[in-house]
Amino acid sequence: MKEKILTCWGLVDPALFERFKPLKLAVFDVDGTLTDGGVYLDGQQGELKKFTTKDGLGLNQLNRSGVRCAVITGRNSPIVARRMAELKIDLVLQGISDKSAALKDLMTRLQVSTNEVITMGDDLNDLPMFKEAGITACPADAHPYICQTADVVLSRNGGCGAARELSDLILMAQGKLSLQGGYC
Repeated sequence: MKEKILTCWGLVDPALFERFKPLKLAVFDVDGTLTDGGVYLDGQQGELKKFTTKDGLGLNQLNRSGVRCAVITGRNSPIVARRMAELKIDLVLQGISDKSAALKDLMTRLQVSTNEVITMGDDLNDLPMFKEAGITACPADAHPYICQTADVVLSRNGGCGAARELSDLILMAQGKLSLQGGYC
């Protein structure tokens, strides 16, 4: 049995790194994954969400390295559209009730196979999306069933660096980031 690989994020199974190598598409849920799951509502129709810039940089690095990033979320929010535009992520699917069908359509459109796709979600509504992807990941604070189901349970919580952790690990496996977290 091969020894685990020491990264700045901790020990990683070499078999997982092998599965990360062919990835071409990373699909993220939003609430609870790219945010902490909190939604702040004002007295009218306003809404606030908090995104961490660390996750944003991770997604940006993935996109620049050739791994396309996409968002599939059940809610509609102008805030999500704005944040993804800032990150130059153009694959933004909001108000999606059938995440499985949305991911299948996206995979067909981008001509990627199952083993080239990773999804990250945090709750039961992400399970349909999980069934379509070759690899699944979740933040540390995901629903317990999602943590049991996911291939990768990250050490960080949703909206608090989990997406950055995943992005870094993918880039490390693909030889685009050093195991210590710096550029190669």
